[in-house]
Amino acid sequence: MDQPTMTGRLLVAAPVLQEDSFRRSVVFVVDDTPEGTLGVILNRPLGLPVADVVVDWGELASEPAVMFSGGPVGTGSGIALGVRGPDGPPPGWSPLEGLDPASGLTGIGVVDLDNPAPVPGTALGGFRVFAGYAGWGAGQLAGEVEEGAWYVLDAVAADVFTTDPEGLWSRVLRRQGGDLALLSTYPDDPTLN
Repeated sequence: MDQPTMTGRLLVAAPVLQEDSFRRSVVFVVDDTPEGTLGVILNRPLGLPVADVVVDWGELASEPAVMFSGGPVGTGSGIALGVRGPDGPPPGWSPLEGLDPASGLTGIGVVDLDNPAPVPGTALGGFRVFAGYAGWGAGQLAGEVEEGAWYVLDAVAADVFTTDPEGLWSRVLRRQGGDLALLSTYPDDPTLN
């Protein structure tokens, strides 16, 4: 039986995951295949405005309109995500493959920044650029999930384009209810508690 894809889901770091790159991170899975998994960290804004890096696209960036650290791999390259706008997708927009149609995320895709930027407000309903990405080889992420390092949770479009990225980890856990909601209040440094 085929394993369901994690594309379009969130990987939320468990408190036991203390590695600097992923501590309290919320990763949006962009691609999940038998060969591996690729995602971007949604809650690591950088101080660099998008307009300083990809000038023509800066005006389209969702607030905060800064670059985000997508993860520790390929930090010299970027991945852009965008929501298909009211006039349809811009040139170079590719939908994420394998999304559950019921997820409400089917309008999200990868944007090729080598294409000309569309007119603001027409082709993109949300837009974010990530420097680097998070990546796992075949079976690696499944092992980390089994060890309890990650919670695999449903995403909503507002997670991907949140205006409050610093509070995303707690918000996503809180909306789950039960034990995960309790974890949302886990102290940043439990030794100081």
